[in-house]
Amino acid sequence: MTSSFPYKKTLIASAFALSALQLHAAGFQLNAQSATGLGRAYAGDAVIGDNASIISRNPAGMALFDSPAMSIGVESITTDIEAKDATYTNNLTASNTSASTDGIGDTSIAPNFHYIRPVDDKFAWGFNAYSNFGTKTEFNKDYQGYEYGGKTDVKSINLGLVGSYRVNKQLAVGAGIDAVYGDGTFIRPANPVVASQFNTNNLLEIEADGWAVGYNLGLLFEVDDNNRFGLDYHYSPDIDADGEVYRFGATPTKQSDTVVMPLPDIAEFSGYHRLAPEYAVHYSVQFIRWSEFDVLEAKQAGLINNYQWQDAWHYSIGGTYYMDDAWELRAGYMYDTSAQADMRSLSVPDSDRQWLSAGFTYRPSQTSSIDFGATYLIGEDTNVQESTQLSSIQGTTHADALLLGLQYSRSF
Repeated sequence: MTSSFPYKKTLIASAFALSALQLHAAGFQLNAQSATGLGRAYAGDAVIGDNASIISRNPAGMALFDSPAMSIGVESITTDIEAKDATYTNNLTASNTSASTDGIGDTSIAPNFHYIRPVDDKFAWGFNAYSNFGTKTEFNKDYQGYEYGGKTDVKSINLGLVGSYRVNKQLAVGAGIDAVYGDGTFIRPANPVVASQFNTNNLLEIEADGWAVGYNLGLLFEVDDNNRFGLDYHYSPDIDADGEVYRFGATPTKQSDTVVMPLPDIAEFSGYHRLAPEYAVHYSVQFIRWSEFDVLEAKQAGLINNYQWQDAWHYSIGGTYYMDDAWELRAGYMYDTSAQADMRSLSVPDSDRQWLSAGFTYRPSQTSSIDFGATYLIGEDTNVQESTQLSSIQGTTHADALLLGLQYSRSF
């Protein structure tokens, strides 16, 4: 892209950082595989195996099932983003204006489906479909500094086919193939002065989508019926997102292009311990290799931005109370570290965050269950400073989120 385009530093870098990513890391890539996992902050989710949704975290977990099982659910993600003590500077008019605002976030819906089919006491196979990402941020059009926020709307879906093999009573292994589809709409509008002088409403418009194929490997080790450990690895390749890109500059252009975005590999270790018939504790440590997201490039336009994100970690712990044959209660806590280091964005506020989670399972019969989970996600204040040839903005962002999940599971 040419240097005359005033948003070279932030064009697709801020927006595409969100597309088709696994919902495990920062930037509001939120887990949405199951309501059960949501209710315990996904602590131990790669090893517990209380319903078919385990295959999204660890394919070896299918070895815990001796009959076909299915789970279907939906999760809502409501973000609340605030810009505090923010100032917008218009270089064309040499004026400063308050850019503080709240209520920037929006609500997205992420469905999920999982199915497990044991073949015999050794082999099992399954498939799943769940949304890797579903979020939306849109600033009011009268917001000072609207060109730094605009609209970011991303949807994605992961389609997986998995298999498992029980080596012996203690050990099982699994593997799977993932096809990830991402679709994004990104608009970065011009400020009123530029819009009137140059007869353009937007500085950037992108409509793009693409596919990527990855794989996952899993291991399950059962010490006994009440203690087990799980380990899984998800390989994520680069994703090619094709679409139309309009950019404002000395000569406004609209062209077809392909943005190549590296995705992070993910590794997770989980443990589960049923300490008594009524109680169990579980935990997970997850590593997300965000350092792979070093640069963002387009096949025709070339280098978009040197991004240089850092690796991120999740640490979660939870507990389950088995009240009786019909009811289970659960809760969990997660500490989630940020993937962004030096570069921060108003449109993609990111920080270390804490998860406070709770949920329950109700079993109307021996073969069916209904799960509800809720998480309140608390972010930290983060200083943001962005600038172009035409303007600049600085301030403090704060992002919280509320996640609600509902799920139905059944064995056959």
